[in-house]
Amino acid sequence: MAAKGLYVQLFSLHGLIRSKNLEMGRDADTGGQIKYVMELGTALSAREDIEQVDLFTRLIVDKRVSSDYSQPVAVINDKFRIVRIQCGGRKYMRKELLWPHLEEYVDKTIKFIKRNQAMPDVIHGHYPDAGYVAMQLAEILGLPFVYTGHSLGRAKLARLLDQEMSKTDIVKRFKIDRRIDAEEQILARADLVIASTRHEIKKQYGLYHHKDVPEYQVIPPGIDIDTFHPFYHALQDDAEHAENARYAQASMLKELNRFFMQPEKPMVLALSRPDKRKNISGLVRAYGEDLELQSMANLAVFAGLRKDIDAMADNEREVLTEMLLAMDKYDLYGKMAIPKKHDFEYEVPALYRIAAERRGVFVNPALTEPFGLTLLEASSTGLPIVATDDGGPNDIVRNCQNGILVNVVRSGQMAAALRKIIADTDLWERCSKNGILNVRKHYTWQSHTREYTAAIRKLNLAGQRSDLTPAKPSDSIGRRLMKLDHFLVVDIDNTLIGSDNTRLDALIDLVKRHRHRLGFGVATGRTADSARMILEKNRIPHPDVIIGSVGSALFYGNSTEASPGWASHIASRWNRDKIVGLLKDFDFLEYQEEETQRPFKVSYYMQPGKDRLAAIHDRLLQHRCRYNLIYSHDRYLDLLPYRASKGKAIRYLSYRWEIPLMNFLVCGDSGNDAEMLRGEPRAVVVANYSHELEDLKGSPNVYFAQRACAGGIIEGLQHYGFIDAADGS
Repeated sequence: MAAKGLYVQLFSLHGLIRSKNLEMGRDADTGGQIKYVMELGTALSAREDIEQVDLFTRLIVDKRVSSDYSQPVAVINDKFRIVRIQCGGRKYMRKELLWPHLEEYVDKTIKFIKRNQAMPDVIHGHYPDAGYVAMQLAEILGLPFVYTGHSLGRAKLARLLDQEMSKTDIVKRFKIDRRIDAEEQILARADLVIASTRHEIKKQYGLYHHKDVPEYQVIPPGIDIDTFHPFYHALQDDAEHAENARYAQASMLKELNRFFMQPEKPMVLALSRPDKRKNISGLVRAYGEDLELQSMANLAVFAGLRKDIDAMADNEREVLTEMLLAMDKYDLYGKMAIPKKHDFEYEVPALYRIAAERRGVFVNPALTEPFGLTLLEASSTGLPIVATDDGGPNDIVRNCQNGILVNVVRSGQMAAALRKIIADTDLWERCSKNGILNVRKHYTWQSHTREYTAAIRKLNLAGQRSDLTPAKPSDSIGRRLMKLDHFLVVDIDNTLIGSDNTRLDALIDLVKRHRHRLGFGVATGRTADSARMILEKNRIPHPDVIIGSVGSALFYGNSTEASPGWASHIASRWNRDKIVGLLKDFDFLEYQEEETQRPFKVSYYMQPGKDRLAAIHDRLLQHRCRYNLIYSHDRYLDLLPYRASKGKAIRYLSYRWEIPLMNFLVCGDSGNDAEMLRGEPRAVVVANYSHELEDLKGSPNVYFAQRACAGGIIEGLQHYGFIDAADGS
């Protein structure tokens, strides 16, 4: 029987991604990555061994950008779609501002996967923001995690420091510390890192502490050879494509000719985003300082899309201003074209063909170049190249024999290489022919996806996809939670375990027998480690979820790492040090032992006393603190973030895993259980409860059991018919 086709989820969050008329060059976040992921998805969906490809990006509803980006699901073909998930609001924002919102993206993607009832075979993150999301999802769902960096933070940091930008400014502007930390985590957990070149692995990933942890595979990206072809092939395409190509050719010729006094001369073409790394001003300087090159060729620089330079971000505005000033300095009017816009579907291929027809050269003057996709596009149309002797261009020129590599910092060397190719007819013809043939040999999406699919098959994926059927012991906690629709959550001390444990074995047996449909969790004031110890001591099955430290931490399954999603959710406006400082002079508070303290919890001992709680509230509110105060057993005082508590954690679980609140049965005995016992969940108060819960009598959905501890929990399960409801769901 043939192997089932793979379901691949690609993640690329920060750019403006759509299937037609990609807005590449619009800003620093709409570079080659958006084209890469779109073409990868399209090419994968064309394979028979691929069943489905979903490209996840961010949903954006913003009048400043096209309404295309507000469509939640865009179907590209019968096997490929773009899925847009909202996070951090709906406005378009630069990638550096997305970090605080990535946990929200994870939560909403889990909901999407559960609703669609289809588990992917592999999760592939592109760039560190999407890599972080993919890493979290892969870990939660027990799936292989593949990563492609596109560019790396440590290399960017070194480059910016070389440009004499201060570390403080770099961190403030680019959140580079957060990015590098995420990249280290990604490398520590990735099953496979796909790189474009060997240089990328050695010189860029080699800068990281966890560089030796993942497996790497070099799979160069491909190009669409049906789009980037020599001009004389255009008429062999379908009539509509040929007509569009002819129109784009005429449009680009008209645009270029309005800049040039001698438009018939060979053309040096550059095409990139307006980014300092792209070294556009260095190219203009090289051309401006070489009068012989000026006499031989015109220069055309397409530096992204722009309307009003003053309205652009600082980086783009600075680069474009430098370009214009250099053009003026060297008096390049009539010799240099600087068009403001171009579309990428027809006009960019036309640009390459125009330059090739005029026997020109494509130049990539970037200071660093991880790969160099434009070099392949140009070469595929028959246009020779001059490129930076850094990174990806080394592999491209070695494989294709299609141009010359130079030290772009030496402007004279760049100009000399351009002159050499233009002046030497035999060299131009050889580079042109080699480019056309060898790009098709080494750099097609067909060859890329063939290697890509083989690589992910090696991750033991064939036939392993789960369809959300009943849980197996080998299932990850995420897959298990996706299959559940009912959940039992109990406090530990004096509820699950306490003065009367005569019915504990019966409860354990009940939980085990119905585990296939019933989730089991604990919500406790204990730390997670302490909770695990007491549960193990009493032979209680390991819970699916531990809500620990009075709701200030949440742990899934056997993980010893607190859920970053919950931590991110509760961190808003929490200032632990400020609270400790404000309360230090209250002599009726005794700071608890350090092992009980947590990043999102401050704990004290406090005996009951008149107006003591009021005094604490008054002090904290006067200083505009946001917090949640929990006092229980007439002794324990806990201060948490205002979003944190046992009850709020249960509501978060309900939201994240799409389990209705009414399908939670919660059991407790004291004041720190009060919030989770109120509201929609079915609640049970065991008979040995603390007086703090007296006011819950008569509340809807709250059952006061006649029996203590585990016996009261069993009584509550029977009262609500909860086991039968879970088995029938």
